[in-house]
Amino acid sequence: MHAEFDLIARIRARAATREDVVLGIGDDAALLQAPAGRQLVVATDTLNLGVHFGDDAGAADIGWKALAVNLSDLAAMGAEPAWCTLSLSLPAQDRASLPGFVDGFLDGFLELAAQHGVALVGGDTTRGPLSVCVTAMGFVEPGWALRRDAAQVDDDIWVTGTLGDAAAALALAGVAPYSDHPVNRIGGDPSSDAARLFERLHRPTPRVAAGRSLRGLARAGIDVSDGLLADLGHICAASGVAAQIDADALPVSVALAAACAGDSRRTLQLSGGDDYELCFTAPARQRATIEHALSRAQTPAVVIGQVQALHAHGAPAVRVRLADGSAWTPSRKGYQHFG
Repeated sequence: MHAEFDLIARIRARAATREDVVLGIGDDAALLQAPAGRQLVVATDTLNLGVHFGDDAGAADIGWKALAVNLSDLAAMGAEPAWCTLSLSLPAQDRASLPGFVDGFLDGFLELAAQHGVALVGGDTTRGPLSVCVTAMGFVEPGWALRRDAAQVDDDIWVTGTLGDAAAALALAGVAPYSDHPVNRIGGDPSSDAARLFERLHRPTPRVAAGRSLRGLARAGIDVSDGLLADLGHICAASGVAAQIDADALPVSVALAAACAGDSRRTLQLSGGDDYELCFTAPARQRATIEHALSRAQTPAVVIGQVQALHAHGAPAVRVRLADGSAWTPSRKGYQHFG
């Protein structure tokens, strides 16, 4: 059998299914039964060797993250995940090790898929530089999706979880431009703070339950993939508003607190990206209800600022304020894909 079909058979043998999958892996296309009265939400992300992960990345971690970043997009829309497709580009020179890599990749990918009831329903395998492209699909009730263009003046700005952990891991690994920020060497054993930072980088937690719990409560939402300043800036641009963030309100993990402080930590939290937390806006009157909803979703979240009217022409859309009321400007706003 041709090597490509061997790999497809290997993937098909391990992929779970759902009742709404009429026809899954193995044909020219999948047949899927969408539920009546709900809208289809679709997200696609690509991870490339040398851009999104290095040569030393574990296959299971690549698999986990490839799906996680897509589920994070669905979470940011308030969607319930259902199906996904997977396109794998694999180097020909590693043919002897392909089955081992694919098995390891599936270990991480399917572990996360099982946690969220996601069925792998198709995709593609091809020869080329190591690259992974996933399309995730889910459902949301009409009119309940969290969009970037719905923020309003005086809304609270929230973030889930903690920020800056993944960027701190990249700084520890010496990856530019994160390596410009001093980060303490904080231990190398598996239980160390450093290990926790790398866990956040390699295996982010898509906030699916949180996104679902915010339907009807939050107005606008986005996941923090390129850095809080950059991603919140997208909400501001789409909604025609500005924002002010209180730097000292940013949620900090124990591991990040051990790694760095001051301006270095603020920059990693505001500009680092790769945390895949949710940033969303909501009316201030909803604070208690949102806290209760997120508690039931077992997701910590805090208010970090407020939505404001647009500033004067040329002023930054997102301002950062220190505890003494003074303005603070980081050295960078976030990840630039084509910078």
